[in-house]
Amino acid sequence: MAKILIVEDDKEITRLLCDYLQSQGYSVVTAENGLSALTILHDGQTIDLVCLDLMLPFQSGDVVLTKLREFSDIPVIILSAKDTVQTKIDVIRMGADDYITKPFDLDEVAVRIEAVLRRIDKQEKGDGKEKLQYKELQMDCNAKTVTVKGNLLVLTSKEYGILELMLRNPTKLFSKANLFESVWNEPYFNEDSTLKVHISNLRNKIKQYAQEEEYIETVWRMGYRLKQ
Repeated sequence: MAKILIVEDDKEITRLLCDYLQSQGYSVVTAENGLSALTILHDGQTIDLVCLDLMLPFQSGDVVLTKLREFSDIPVIILSAKDTVQTKIDVIRMGADDYITKPFDLDEVAVRIEAVLRRIDKQEKGDGKEKLQYKELQMDCNAKTVTVKGNLLVLTSKEYGILELMLRNPTKLFSKANLFESVWNEPYFNEDSTLKVHISNLRNKIKQYAQEEEYIETVWRMGYRLKQ
């Protein structure tokens, strides 16, 4: 049974989400503000996914997300009334795994949660290989860690999924649709900006420790692959 942390200051929305997700078989814990959320995430209890509002007391949702990504890659789905494209791009860059705009349909929330958890489970099962190596980058598929020159990278689940797919197929050129549908497990409807942000984040994280060499290259009008 997956445990979900709902971080929301609106008590009615919290109640609706709790009742619905519990009816779907999930275990649910809640926090009314950002500070309480970070306390729960720090205290060691197992949380499988976070549903996070952005406009929260004490610590805003974007601050919570930024601090969380300093020590954990727990998947995060943003639930927010902010509906601008820039806001969505900004939080994805911060490490969010998905974004749902309020008001939302409870069934849609459940489907998005299922998709993220399914993707995580698929990554954890892998294909039996324990370690994947490319240049000075190493992925430990059992520990779910990635290092570059011995330096640990903190990746979101989608960033990890993109990189794992490329490392398992080091000579393959992936189209944007192929990458998106393989990692997101959803149909590709010109989700170009979402994929670009995740590729950009992944490149920047690798470049922190390998500035002299590109690891992922863009093939114009075709897609992405490991740089040959």
